[in-house]
Amino acid sequence: MVILFRLLIIVAVIILMYSVIKYFVDPKRKLELAHDKKQFYFHDDKTNVRKNFLLTYKGVLFEGEKYLGTTDMAFEIVSIVIWPKQSERLQGLDREDFHVIEQEIYIHYPNATIEWKSPVKEFLRSEK
Repeated sequence: MVILFRLLIIVAVIILMYSVIKYFVDPKRKLELAHDKKQFYFHDDKTNVRKNFLLTYKGVLFEGEKYLGTTDMAFEIVSIVIWPKQSERLQGLDREDFHVIEQEIYIHYPNATIEWKSPVKEFLRSEK
């Protein structure tokens, strides 16, 4: 009986350690932490083309939808549509901030064209 109890305690400790490690390496938690600290973080599952990416910049959460297409050499992401999750949090961002976001996306998807949805699209269009 004592051996069974010790075995259960060991199993419980292993499960607890696994859960703690899993929690600290979770990319969603890192995204939320960067969002709270108003830092940049890019969260994407590159293996799943159908899954949208999330990024946070200066406390604003953006979502981007990827579209697969062909380039000269292979099938790659050729188009990205991005929009803010909460438009009211855009206050304080300027054109340079959106260009920084685009440059960060180009690092991950160099062959993509980026299209912004409203209200960012109208804001960036007014600069021309």
